Amino acid sequence: MRDFSTDHLALALNTASLGHNLDGHGAGWSPERVIDACAARRFGSIVFWRREVGARANEIGERVRSAGLSVAGLCRTPFLVGSEAIDRTAVLDEARASIDMAAGLGATVLTIVVGGVHPGTKGTAESLKIVAERVADLALYAADRNVKLALEPLNPVYAGNRSCLTTVRDAVDICEAVDAPNLGIAVDVYHVWWDCDLDTQLQRAGKDRILGYHLCDWLADTRDVLLDRGMMGDGVADLKTIRASVAGTGYTGPCEVEIFSANNWWKRDPGEVLDVMVERFHALC
Repeated sequence: MRDFSTDHLALALNTASLGHNLDGHGAGWSPERVIDACAARRFGSIVFWRREVGARANEIGERVRSAGLSVAGLCRTPFLVGSEAIDRTAVLDEARASIDMAAGLGATVLTIVVGGVHPGTKGTAESLKIVAERVADLALYAADRNVKLALEPLNPVYAGNRSCLTTVRDAVDICEAVDAPNLGIAVDVYHVWWDCDLDTQLQRAGKDRILGYHLCDWLADTRDVLLDRGMMGDGVADLKTIRASVAGTGYTGPCEVEIFSANNWWKRDPGEVLDVMVERFHALC
């Protein structure tokens, strides 16, 4: 397993950790300022959100690379199912545009958060079938643009309205059903820390299907399941054991810090947040 005690070139910033993906939060740093701050601290890569990139994908991608960093990923596609995804054509058109944006950035991976239970259905089984069908369509389009797609299962608390995909098991099932070489999964500590079957399912996924590893922590007394994530070490997730399971598949990609924290980390100076990330990564991850 890689030793992160002194080296953090594997560390990636997801810009959501600075509050930049929601209006009214964070310090409002430009992509350029974020890039410079990460380069100064020797991060290895950055993951952006579509709202930050807009029509500047090529420009921002080049700016990242000129600073000695890489674009590890882009967040995210639109929801593919659920109340916001009734119009199949419109959803797939927007998803293809997100693939184009990822290609313009030179992003390695585009993350998919699938959306909640589809209207007219109950439970998650039918919604997951729709996800698989739509992902199969998108995987072909993404392959032509050298973009990999990462299905990200979310914590079950989001099953109704944000992600009917809640386990690594179901994510791997979709990967096997679609059978596209550029389709895999993203493993986010916040969403999988509770899963006693995690190691088994990661081994089932294998090295080629693990496309991302996201770091944060689950606070024992979380006040908001969306906007109260913890910095690594502040919660109850077993970070070392989870990373050992991820590393055990052969994963050697970026370790992406993604923290939604409206009442704590998003209120701090971004430079302080980045410095704490580096410290915690060395000590705890």
